[in-house]
Amino acid sequence: MGYFKPVKISVVIPAFNEEKLLAESLVEIKAAAASFTARQWDFEVVVCDNNSTDRTAEIARAAGARVVFEPFNQIGRARNTGAAAATGDWLIFVDADSHPSRQLFDAVAEQISSGRCLAGGSTVKLDQQRLGPKLFTGLWNMFSRRLRWLAGSFIFVEASVFRRLGGFSTELYAAEELELSQRLKQCARQEKKRIVVLHRHPLLTSARKLNLYTPKELGVFFLRSIFNHRRAVRSREAAYMWYDGRR
Repeated sequence: MGYFKPVKISVVIPAFNEEKLLAESLVEIKAAAASFTARQWDFEVVVCDNNSTDRTAEIARAAGARVVFEPFNQIGRARNTGAAAATGDWLIFVDADSHPSRQLFDAVAEQISSGRCLAGGSTVKLDQQRLGPKLFTGLWNMFSRRLRWLAGSFIFVEASVFRRLGGFSTELYAAEELELSQRLKQCARQEKKRIVVLHRHPLLTSARKLNLYTPKELGVFFLRSIFNHRRAVRSREAAYMWYDGRR
């Protein structure tokens, strides 16, 4: 059964020291949200300031976003805090360095309106198209579509389902979106609904980590993720690319 009444959408953005990229992302998100307002759906943006030491919160407020504060530096916890403050029927988690298009939001709205979708994500495209990163992104997109792994940079989910499942795990400092994907897939099977990974209009996201970290640093992290996965995702120190404040 589809949605025949207006829906409220909450875009939730976790943000830790994102003063360099957040303003542009908010502009792009608001432009894309014309997809929702054209359907006479309500729309809000909630930014969770995850204990930033820069102008992140000030920039978010100036752009008209509602700002909430999470003192514990952990991306899953920041997303959960933002979601707890959100008032929408559906949540869309977008990273502070990512730019969803109106076409992508249109595709999300179509899935919501169908009444058959429980949650979903999107393939991704980096804003730099060097060969190595392009190949890696292509590999991720292939696995994402085949296994319905939702990239943390863009996840949409029915709010009541997200809360019933307890949100993102607070035991993980990385790969929390993959753990949530597994629980969402189980829930979708039980409710006879689907998890989708949209691919016609990929999410544009920043390749800044490729510039901020040396090949050695990137290699050490990925090797740890493969050979000592449990430690790599359960330790803030091991998941340094998300928590060391380099921006």
